[in-house]
Amino acid sequence: MRLLVATSNEGKVREIRRLLAQSGESEDNVGGARWEILSMADLACLWKRETLGGLLPAEGGVGTIEEAVRGRYAALAQRMAETGSTFEENAVIKARGAAEYTGLLTLADDSGLEVDRLKGAPGVYSARYAGPSGDEQACNDLLLANLTGVPDEARTARYRAVLALASADGDLYLSRGTCEGRIGFTPKGSGGFGYDPLFILPGSGMTMAELTMEEKNKISHRGKALSRMLPVLAEILGRKALTNAELR
Repeated sequence: MRLLVATSNEGKVREIRRLLAQSGESEDNVGGARWEILSMADLACLWKRETLGGLLPAEGGVGTIEEAVRGRYAALAQRMAETGSTFEENAVIKARGAAEYTGLLTLADDSGLEVDRLKGAPGVYSARYAGPSGDEQACNDLLLANLTGVPDEARTARYRAVLALASADGDLYLSRGTCEGRIGFTPKGSGGFGYDPLFILPGSGMTMAELTMEEKNKISHRGKALSRMLPVLAEILGRKALTNAELR
């Protein structure tokens, strides 16, 4: 069974694929069915050969097909625009927008970093903290600049994630997860993405970027949110398997 992960952040897609695989909900048979995890990039190939969400396969010459695919991505981006003021609102916007446009069961997340000394910033603006053209390095540099002179004990923060699972029929499920920590003074580690090199975990003194993917998935905000979504995914797979059995 297909599951679209509605994000252009490939780091998030890799995490979710790994989390589902570790849980047994992906890459292996579960209840007689399988999750086929699709990223946004996979839609280009599907749009060229299948009818999705009522949209017929893109046809014509190479240039015409590519133009049609670009137009579909642009239309999908409009439906997924993060216009909400909370993680919950943005996750729902993305999941519902993508599910309605593609016809695929869609999992979307909105997540970010909340720093207490900065009154919860960067929050929902975590990915674009340094502006629309700012990359991860720029966001990290700005965060450190805004915490200049703030002592270690006052640099408390948390990662927060909300997952929304939506179907084209209008079903919607939400799950949440948080991970507490504090912001370091210099980046450490080469793993993860975003603010991971600065996010120090309590107890170990290691940053999120110093963990292996498996270690991170056990404690991360996204890992916790996904673990709470697993029963819903398993139930959906079970219903799909039952339907297929009835059809046979």
